[in-house]
Parts: sequence; C-alpha cells; structure tokens
Amino acid sequence: MVPADTASSPGSRWRLGYPAAAAVFAVGMAGTTLPTPLYGLYQRQIGFSELMVTVVFAVYAVAVITVLLVAGNYSDTVGRRPVLLCAMAFSAASAVCYLLENGLPWLFAGRLLSGAAAGLLSGAATAAVLELAGPRHSGRAAFAATAANMGGLGCGPLLSGFLAEYTPWPLTAPFWVHLGLVAVAGVVARCLPETVRHPRRRARLTPQGIAVPAEMKGVFVRASLAAFAGFALLGLFTAVAPSFAAKTLGVHNLAVTGAVVFSVFLASTAGQSLTRRVGVRRALPLGCAVLVVGLALVASSLIADSLPLLVLGAVCGGTGQGLSFRAALTLVGEAAPAAHRGGTISAFFVVAYTGISLPVVGVGALATWLGLREAGLIFTGCVIVLATGAGAYSVLGPPPRGGGGSDASRV
Repeated sequence: MVPADTASSPGSRWRLGYPAAAAVFAVGMAGTTLPTPLYGLYQRQIGFSELMVTVVFAVYAVAVITVLLVAGNYSDTVGRRPVLLCAMAFSAASAVCYLLENGLPWLFAGRLLSGAAAGLLSGAATAAVLELAGPRHSGRAAFAATAANMGGLGCGPLLSGFLAEYTPWPLTAPFWVHLGLVAVAGVVARCLPETVRHPRRRARLTPQGIAVPAEMKGVFVRASLAAFAGFALLGLFTAVAPSFAAKTLGVHNLAVTGAVVFSVFLASTAGQSLTRRVGVRRALPLGCAVLVVGLALVASSLIADSLPLLVLGAVCGGTGQGLSFRAALTLVGEAAPAAHRGGTISAFFVVAYTGISLPVVGVGALATWLGLREAGLIFTGCVIVLATGAGAYSVLGPPPRGGGGSDASRV
C-alpha cells in the first residue's frame, strides 16, 4: 500500500481550517478525562479497590495503543476527515456507556471506546492541524495541536468536577454536556477541508505496528523517551491524584479535585507556548529538567501531606512536560515524510500512551501493598531517573537526522 500524498497548499482555505481542527481535537480529548474526578463516586457506588481504579484508567491507554498500532496510519490513506468523524462517533458512544453505567463492565466499555477515540485523534487530528495550517504557519499549528491535546485533557476533569459538585446529577450531567459538544464537533469535522490528496475511501486496514522512517530514528528515540516520562506524570495526576487528595489531604470537593488535575494540563499548555522562544532542540532537555523539579515537588507533597506543594508540583511538572512534549512532537512532525506523517506521529503517541498507562498500574498495585503515599514516592523516584536520562540523552546523544525519505522501518 502506498499512502496518498498530503496537500500542502498554504492558501487561505487551509489557514482558516486548522483552528477548527484543533477545536475538534480538544473536544474529543476532553471526553477521555471526564471520569477522573468521578472515580471516588464510582468506588463508593460499585465498590472496588485503588488498584481497580488504575486498571480502569489503564484500559483506556491500552485501547489508545491498540488503535494506534492497528489504524495509526489509516488517515494517510482514507483521509483525515473520515477518521475524525469516526473518532467523534466513538467519543459519543463512550459517553452513552457512562450514562447507562450500573457496574464495572460499563466503565470498562466507556474507557475502551474513549481510548479508541483518542487513538484515532492522536495521529489524524495532529496531522490535520499541521497540514491545514500549511508550511508558513507550521509553528503555530504545532502549538495548536499540542495545546488542543493537553488543553482538552485538562478541560475534561475541570468540567466534570464542576458539574459533579454543583449539579444534582454528578454522574450524568458531565456526559450529557459532552454529548452536546461532540455533536457540534462532529458537524465541524464534517465541514473541514480534506488534506490528503486522492484519498481511497474503501482502502483496506493494514496495521503497521510501530513503523518509523529509517532516517529519523535518532529524532524519534530522543523525542519518545521525553514523551514517555512526561506522560507518566500526567498518568499519575489523572489516575491517582484525586484519590490522594481525598484520602490523604482530606479534599472532598470534586470541583477542587478537577481543578488540581486541570492545573497540570494548563501548565503543560503554558510550557508548550514557551517552546519556540527557547528553541525546539534546547526545549527538550530543559523540559526534562523542569519535569524533574516538578516530580520532586510532588514527592515532597506526599511526604508533607501538602495540597499547595501538590499543586506547585503539578504546575512545575506540567510546564516541563509541555516544553518537552511540544519540542518532541515538532521534531517528529518535521522529520517525518509527508506520506508517512500520520503513521509516524501515531507511533510517537504509542510510546507516550505506554508512559501514561503502565506506570500508574504499578502505582495501583504498590498502593494495595504499601499504601498510596509509599507507592507515589516510588513512582516519582523512578520517573525522575527516567526524565533525567531522557534529558541527558537529548544533550549527549548523536545529532538527529532529518527526514525526507519514504522508507519506514520498525523500531
């Protein structure tokens, strides 16, 4: 199979399209984190352990990774728009599962479907935003794509925490609101210009696994290591931080819990806005260094039982994650050949979402045996080591080679 070429015309039609594509991206990603402040309510209603909270969360990441491996390059062939519409359908179906929820099976179904939506969006929506902007606006488009990703993830818990705390329908209002947003996003996605030239609408699905053009392996490895470490921090906040805030710090206001989780994603978006000023190649190691400081603050909050330290750690760690994430995605997006861009970006997100899932399941297992505080300290220590190594490799490793070819090789 030879993927279709992507359009790269920098005309006004394309420039006007990329903010709309970013908005669709943000709405879809918001749905994936809506349940974050609600896990405590589900625990009391259904009855399950802290380990099960992280397993339910990880099911989402497993679905993301599976979809990326199976269909990560599909939008390169059939076009970005059909894949975006499919993602919106999965997102709506996920919300329906939560509205029908009466036990763990519905939670798992909702997480699987939201993971499928995120898996489709990660590659296709990022590529669509970059291509709709055209080469003259590639810097703005890279920020729009990463900000839509992180901003959407952050708005999910902020929205659901507020609605759960201040409306009479804590477990249904967030998902009804999101269904309305998805409907609007679906209409917008349908109206977006197609950026893939000569898309083949009935093309066979041909799973690529993790395939990266051979000439950009150096770029991919250093970018992926930094993304793994940063996403591990995000996984900690979206899966475990609400439980820590409630059970250790005594914070039971769901709006506050949602705001704490939102702070790490807001800081990530702010960090992304600084990447161009710092410079992409310097932002990668600098982001890893700031991430290490944020993780140390999170560990300190666990020791001191301090909500302000936890928020400070979220802001500092999120800023570092944003700096390194945007730099990593920009390096990968620019180095990838146009015909393989969707698939290469999807492979990048496979590594990132592995970072958001496997470590937090380990935290859940350790929390069952050692307690939440001890598990969190072990987790932060391990990620500090990883982030330090990723930053050092980005400085001391071999210089990255740019893309431009079309041969993909597995890594």
